[in-house]
Amino acid sequence: MKKEMILLSLILSLSTTSAACDLSTTLLNQDPYPAVPGDYVKLVFQIEGINGADCDDITFNLLENYPIKFNPGELGLRKFDQTDYIRNYQSSILVPYEVRVDPESLDGANPIEAKMQNKGDAPQIATFNLEVEDVRADFEVSIKNYDYSTNELTLEILNVKESSIEALTIEIPKQENIIIKGASRNIVGDLDSNEYTTADFESIPSDGEITLELTYSDAVNVRRTLTKTITFDSAYFTDRKADQSTTSIWTYIISVAVIAVIIYWIYKRRKKSKNKTK
Repeated sequence: MKKEMILLSLILSLSTTSAACDLSTTLLNQDPYPAVPGDYVKLVFQIEGINGADCDDITFNLLENYPIKFNPGELGLRKFDQTDYIRNYQSSILVPYEVRVDPESLDGANPIEAKMQNKGDAPQIATFNLEVEDVRADFEVSIKNYDYSTNELTLEILNVKESSIEALTIEIPKQENIIIKGASRNIVGDLDSNEYTTADFESIPSDGEITLELTYSDAVNVRRTLTKTITFDSAYFTDRKADQSTTSIWTYIISVAVIAVIIYWIYKRRKKSKNKTK
């Protein structure tokens, strides 16, 4: 009798184990990959094992901890009724989110957590890695030269971030302190980290601030625009030695020689004329 009770207890134990709701989840997709600090990222989680006999009223809760933050009114909690999925012969659930990445998040793998629970069971905490990389660029822009004879304004642009960028364009929008003659937009091209390039505009600037718009494609092929301000001071580009015409000593010597020849020729002509008169 004792052996039969032990056997029955073992059978019941195995039956209970097999009927348990064995849930598991994975981070199926992250877009963009890597995520960019301060930007949005789309996350898709896949929950497996929902067709277990004891699975019912499943909840999945993405926790709003660093480095992710929800939009106002957004909650990380999702609820699912197992019966609806069994009818469609599904054994997994896809759970999408769109969250913002903390602007101060660090490059590399940043852990995020989700809490998953079946009705009546203890909650499970799962940890995933959100890959982050700051692919944004930043630039130092200055006025390299302004030529009053041609009205050519030359800008110098330096990529001061670690990320290389593509398809950089510089635009000078309409504004009070500068009049653009011709194209107001200059396609510069690709620019590696810590490299610089120049862009020329035909323009008539006035003293004061000039606003520029720099647009580029980052490492995850997102077009981004930065607004920069430069200051034009005409004093830096007037009365320069390079703009003044220089005359060599030989020019003076030749000029004096020519004048002397002309004077001598006039003298000889007049002397000859006087001799004929006599």
